[in-house]
Amino acid sequence: MKNIQIVSGIALIALGFASCKDEKQEQAKKTIDSYVTYVDSVKNVAADDLKADWKDVEAEYNRRAENAQLALADIKDNAAETERINASKMKYEEFKTGMAATLAPPVSAKQQLRNALFGEGKIGDDMSFAWVNAQNIHSVYQQFVHTVEDNKDSYSREDWDEIKLMYEALDSRKNTVEKEGLSSEDNRKIAGLKIKFAPMYTVNRMGAKSEETAAAKK
Repeated sequence: MKNIQIVSGIALIALGFASCKDEKQEQAKKTIDSYVTYVDSVKNVAADDLKADWKDVEAEYNRRAENAQLALADIKDNAAETERINASKMKYEEFKTGMAATLAPPVSAKQQLRNALFGEGKIGDDMSFAWVNAQNIHSVYQQFVHTVEDNKDSYSREDWDEIKLMYEALDSRKNTVEKEGLSSEDNRKIAGLKIKFAPMYTVNRMGAKSEETAAAKK
Protein backbone atom coordinates (compact mmCIF):
# COMPACT_ATOMS: atom_id res chain seq x y z
CA MET A 1 0.00 0.00 0.00
CA LYS A 2 2.81 2.30 0.98
CA ASN A 3 4.60 1.57 -2.31
CA ILE A 4 1.45 2.39 -4.26
CA GLN A 5 1.21 5.74 -2.48
CA ILE A 6 4.84 6.53 -3.27
CA VAL A 7 4.38 5.63 -6.95
CA SER A 8 1.20 7.71 -7.09
CA GLY A 9 3.03 10.63 -5.52
CA ILE A 10 5.83 10.44 -8.06
CA ALA A 11 3.28 10.27 -10.88
CA LEU A 12 1.50 13.38 -9.57
CA ILE A 13 4.78 15.28 -9.36
CA ALA A 14 5.64 14.23 -12.93
CA LEU A 15 2.23 15.35 -14.11
CA GLY A 16 2.73 18.63 -12.32
CA PHE A 17 6.05 19.21 -14.07
CA ALA A 18 4.53 18.27 -17.43
CA SER A 19 1.59 20.60 -16.84
CA CYS A 20 3.91 23.42 -15.86
CA LYS A 21 6.06 22.78 -18.92
CA ASP A 22 3.01 22.79 -21.19
CA GLU A 23 1.82 26.07 -19.70
CA LYS A 24 5.23 27.70 -20.30
CA GLN A 25 5.23 26.45 -23.87
CA GLU A 26 1.72 27.76 -24.50
CA GLN A 27 2.64 31.11 -22.98
CA ALA A 28 5.78 31.24 -25.13
CA LYS A 29 3.70 30.63 -28.27
CA LYS A 30 1.29 33.39 -27.24
CA THR A 31 4.23 35.77 -26.80
CA ILE A 32 5.44 34.95 -30.30
CA ASP A 33 1.90 35.31 -31.68
CA SER A 34 1.73 38.74 -30.07
CA TYR A 35 4.98 39.78 -31.75
CA VAL A 36 3.91 38.53 -35.20
CA THR A 37 0.50 40.21 -34.86
CA TYR A 38 2.10 43.50 -33.81
CA VAL A 39 4.34 43.58 -36.89
CA ASP A 40 1.37 42.84 -39.18
CA SER A 41 -0.74 45.53 -37.53
CA VAL A 42 2.00 48.16 -37.83
CA LYS A 43 2.48 47.35 -41.52
CA ASN A 44 -1.21 47.97 -42.15
CA VAL A 45 -1.06 51.55 -40.85
CA ALA A 46 -0.28 54.36 -43.30
CA ALA A 47 3.26 55.69 -42.88
CA ASP A 48 2.05 59.28 -42.46
CA ASP A 49 -0.19 58.20 -39.57
CA LEU A 50 2.77 56.67 -37.73
CA LYS A 51 5.16 59.62 -38.01
CA ALA A 52 4.19 61.32 -34.75
CA ASP A 53 4.35 58.12 -32.71
CA TRP A 54 7.26 56.38 -34.45
CA LYS A 55 9.51 56.37 -31.36
CA ASP A 56 6.78 54.60 -29.38
CA VAL A 57 6.25 52.13 -32.23
CA GLU A 58 9.97 51.36 -32.28
CA ALA A 59 10.14 50.91 -28.51
CA GLU A 60 7.14 48.58 -28.49
CA TYR A 61 8.54 46.60 -31.40
CA ASN A 62 11.90 46.16 -29.66
CA ARG A 63 10.17 45.00 -26.47
CA ARG A 64 8.02 42.43 -28.26
CA ALA A 65 10.89 41.24 -30.45
CA GLU A 66 13.08 40.66 -27.41
CA ASN A 67 10.31 38.78 -25.58
CA ALA A 68 9.61 36.63 -28.65
CA GLN A 69 13.27 35.71 -28.94
CA LEU A 70 13.44 34.74 -25.25
CA ALA A 71 10.23 32.71 -25.59
CA LEU A 72 11.89 30.33 -28.05
CA ALA A 73 13.82 28.78 -25.17
CA ASP A 74 10.53 27.52 -23.68
CA ILE A 75 9.50 25.69 -26.86
CA LYS A 76 11.08 22.28 -27.37
CA ASP A 77 10.74 22.00 -31.14
CA ASN A 78 10.93 25.68 -32.07
CA ALA A 79 12.00 25.55 -35.72
CA ALA A 80 8.58 26.67 -36.98
CA GLU A 81 8.34 29.48 -34.40
CA THR A 82 11.89 30.61 -35.20
CA GLU A 83 10.92 30.86 -38.86
CA ARG A 84 7.84 32.94 -37.95
CA ILE A 85 9.96 35.34 -35.91
CA ASN A 86 12.55 35.71 -38.69
CA ALA A 87 9.82 36.34 -41.28
CA SER A 88 8.30 39.08 -39.12
CA LYS A 89 11.74 40.63 -38.58
CA MET A 90 12.20 40.86 -42.33
CA LYS A 91 8.75 42.38 -42.77
CA TYR A 92 9.45 44.99 -40.12
CA GLU A 93 12.89 45.93 -41.47
CA GLU A 94 11.43 46.41 -44.96
CA PHE A 95 8.67 48.58 -43.52
CA LYS A 96 11.18 50.54 -41.44
CA THR A 97 13.27 51.24 -44.55
CA GLY A 98 10.19 52.57 -46.28
CA MET A 99 9.41 54.75 -43.27
CA ALA A 100 12.84 56.43 -43.49
CA ALA A 101 11.72 58.67 -46.36
CA THR A 102 8.57 59.68 -44.46
CA LEU A 103 10.51 60.45 -41.29
CA ALA A 104 13.26 62.43 -43.02
CA PRO A 105 12.89 66.21 -42.74
CA PRO A 106 11.78 67.88 -45.99
CA VAL A 107 14.62 69.11 -48.19
CA SER A 108 14.56 72.87 -48.70
CA ALA A 109 14.49 74.38 -52.19
CA LYS A 110 17.99 75.75 -51.60
CA GLN A 111 19.34 72.31 -50.67
CA GLN A 112 17.61 70.73 -53.67
CA LEU A 113 19.42 73.22 -55.89
CA ARG A 114 22.77 72.47 -54.23
CA ASN A 115 22.18 68.75 -54.63
CA ALA A 116 21.52 69.24 -58.34
CA LEU A 117 24.61 71.40 -58.83
CA PHE A 118 27.10 69.26 -56.91
CA GLY A 119 25.51 65.90 -56.08
CA GLU A 120 23.31 64.62 -53.28
CA GLY A 121 24.46 65.97 -49.91
CA LYS A 122 27.84 67.22 -51.19
CA ILE A 123 27.23 70.80 -50.05
CA GLY A 124 25.32 71.44 -46.83
CA ASP A 125 24.77 74.45 -44.61
CA ASP A 126 28.49 74.55 -43.75
CA MET A 127 29.27 75.21 -47.44
CA SER A 128 32.42 73.09 -47.17
CA PHE A 129 34.23 72.36 -50.43
CA ALA A 130 36.97 70.32 -48.76
CA TRP A 131 35.93 67.28 -50.83
CA VAL A 132 36.89 69.11 -54.06
CA ASN A 133 40.49 68.34 -55.03
CA ALA A 134 42.87 68.51 -57.99
CA GLN A 135 41.63 65.16 -59.29
CA ASN A 136 37.88 65.92 -59.33
CA ILE A 137 37.54 69.69 -59.63
CA HIS A 138 37.13 69.62 -63.42
CA SER A 139 34.20 67.18 -63.17
CA VAL A 140 32.69 69.34 -60.40
CA TYR A 141 32.78 72.40 -62.68
CA GLN A 142 31.37 70.29 -65.51
CA GLN A 143 28.37 69.13 -63.49
CA PHE A 144 27.78 72.63 -62.15
CA VAL A 145 27.85 74.42 -65.52
CA HIS A 146 25.95 71.73 -67.45
CA THR A 147 23.24 71.58 -64.77
CA VAL A 148 22.82 75.35 -64.92
CA GLU A 149 22.72 75.23 -68.71
CA ASP A 150 20.04 72.51 -68.73
CA ASN A 151 17.82 74.33 -66.23
CA LYS A 152 18.52 78.00 -66.94
CA ASP A 153 14.99 78.72 -68.13
CA SER A 154 13.39 77.48 -64.91
CA TYR A 155 15.51 79.32 -62.33
CA SER A 156 14.10 82.22 -60.32
CA ARG A 157 16.10 85.31 -59.40
CA GLU A 158 16.70 83.80 -55.93
CA ASP A 159 17.98 80.62 -57.60
CA TRP A 160 20.45 82.63 -59.66
CA ASP A 161 21.66 84.43 -56.54
CA GLU A 162 22.27 81.05 -54.90
CA ILE A 163 24.00 79.78 -58.04
CA LYS A 164 26.33 82.78 -58.00
CA LEU A 165 27.11 82.22 -54.33
CA MET A 166 27.97 78.55 -55.01
CA TYR A 167 29.98 79.45 -58.11
CA GLU A 168 32.10 81.96 -56.21
CA ALA A 169 32.68 79.43 -53.41
CA LEU A 170 33.81 76.86 -55.99
CA ASP A 171 36.14 79.42 -57.56
CA SER A 172 37.61 80.12 -54.15
CA ARG A 173 38.28 76.40 -53.72
CA LYS A 174 39.92 76.34 -57.15
CA ASN A 175 42.46 78.92 -55.97
CA THR A 176 43.51 76.47 -53.26
CA VAL A 177 43.45 73.42 -55.54
CA GLU A 178 45.69 75.13 -58.10
CA LYS A 179 48.47 74.99 -55.52
CA GLU A 180 47.83 71.29 -54.87
CA GLY A 181 48.70 69.92 -58.29
CA LEU A 182 45.87 70.94 -60.65
CA SER A 183 46.97 69.90 -64.14
CA SER A 184 47.30 72.54 -66.87
CA GLU A 185 44.91 70.49 -69.03
CA ASP A 186 42.16 70.52 -66.38
CA ASN A 187 42.83 74.20 -65.71
CA ARG A 188 42.31 74.92 -69.40
CA LYS A 189 39.05 72.96 -69.50
CA ILE A 190 37.78 74.73 -66.40
CA ALA A 191 38.59 78.10 -68.01
CA GLY A 192 36.40 77.10 -70.96
CA LEU A 193 33.51 76.20 -68.63
CA LYS A 194 33.87 79.54 -66.83
CA ILE A 195 33.69 81.39 -70.16
CA LYS A 196 30.44 79.54 -70.93
CA PHE A 197 28.96 80.22 -67.49
CA ALA A 198 29.58 84.00 -67.18
CA PRO A 199 27.30 85.29 -69.99
CA MET A 200 24.72 82.57 -69.28
CA TYR A 201 24.44 83.79 -65.69
CA THR A 202 24.27 87.50 -66.61
CA VAL A 203 21.61 87.13 -69.31
CA ASN A 204 19.37 84.67 -67.53
CA ARG A 205 19.46 86.38 -64.14
CA MET A 206 18.45 89.65 -65.78
CA GLY A 207 15.64 87.81 -67.58
CA ALA A 208 14.43 86.19 -64.36
CA LYS A 209 14.41 89.56 -62.60
CA SER A 210 12.47 91.19 -65.44
CA GLU A 211 9.88 88.41 -65.38
CA GLU A 212 9.41 88.73 -61.62
CA THR A 213 9.07 92.52 -61.90
CA ALA A 214 6.46 92.16 -64.64
CA ALA A 215 4.57 89.56 -62.62
CA ALA A 216 4.59 91.82 -59.58
CA LYS A 217 3.02 94.67 -61.56
CA LYS A 218 0.07 92.52 -62.68
